[in-house]
Amino acid sequence: MLKTQAKYHLGQVLRHRKHPFRGVVFDVDAMFSNTEEWYAAIPEDSRPSRDQPFYHLLAENDQSYYVAYVSEQNLVPDDTGEPVDHPDLGDLFGDFEDGIYPLQFQLN
Repeated sequence: MLKTQAKYHLGQVLRHRKHPFRGVVFDVDAMFSNTEEWYAAIPEDSRPSRDQPFYHLLAENDQSYYVAYVSEQNLVPDDTGEPVDHPDLGDLFGDFEDGIYPLQFQLN
């Protein structure tokens, strides 16, 4: 039986370990749950293990806003203390406070 515990939580601001973007966690998969095409598109030498949490982020970089799907091994906490400006944040979260975004919707 696979037991996985997510290291990061909903509303937390994270940044990618290698690529220049950061984002807010809005969902977590206990292990890889995206398409095979998506996984195969990652170069084999940098492909993450499937058996770890994967995070859905409302992400931003210098050019755009988007949704990112990132393995736990490629994320680190963002320590800038700066809010994320993604336009969809208000649909899920309250105002940035003490380094996190509080959930503002009902979970099932």
